[in-house]
Amino acid sequence: MNSLRPLCLAFALAVGTLFGALGAPHQVALAAPLPPPECRYQDVMTRHNGTGDWRISLLDPIYMVSRNYVPTGLVSVSRANIQGGGYVRKSIIADLAAMAAAARKAGAPLRVTSAYRSWNQQRSLYQQEVRRYGEKVGRESVARPGHSEHQLGTTIDFTSGGSSKKAWAYNNWANTKSGSWIKANGWRYGFLLSYPDGKKGVTCYRYEPWHYRYVGREMAADVRATRLTLREYLWKHHH
Repeated sequence: MNSLRPLCLAFALAVGTLFGALGAPHQVALAAPLPPPECRYQDVMTRHNGTGDWRISLLDPIYMVSRNYVPTGLVSVSRANIQGGGYVRKSIIADLAAMAAAARKAGAPLRVTSAYRSWNQQRSLYQQEVRRYGEKVGRESVARPGHSEHQLGTTIDFTSGGSSKKAWAYNNWANTKSGSWIKANGWRYGFLLSYPDGKKGVTCYRYEPWHYRYVGREMAADVRATRLTLREYLWKHHH
């Protein structure tokens, strides 16, 4: 048996030399996921445009739902024992109620200032903003009809409970007790801040510390763990 060892060693050296000449096998690099498109104004139907797709529908200045998109099962936010008015999908009431109760217990009560908006309601609001501030500023602060997350029936503008002051009337509502509390805890109940500070180049809208979209507790925790904005996350996973 020992007489075979020199032959085996020679063979191994020859194979090693051959692979060295050819080079190591190439590793295929996986392409990084593309970021969402740059902010621009178009009217493209979003991929997930059915009323049952609310959790993963991407809405921004490019992507939209139709004027006929009306959520099913809209109910008053009063069912969640929270101050304010408006309508949301019945399916989010339980988590909205739990969040409202936790906020009150923490001494940071919440109030709803705006919830579901129809196509026509959004159009009126958009036109009003453009008349007041001009098209450039208006587009950055109010979505055009069909492009608003409010039409999904799962998005709410909040302010501080016990006050008639709207959140945008504060210098930065996120620095108030209620604003700070929901920023830290909203995701625990399925609510995510759609337009965070310093992310206008990605979200395409101005910072809105009061604008929260419900996606469910599991997905909210997943989005938070990625450190992506909701627009980036939806583009990466659901577009």
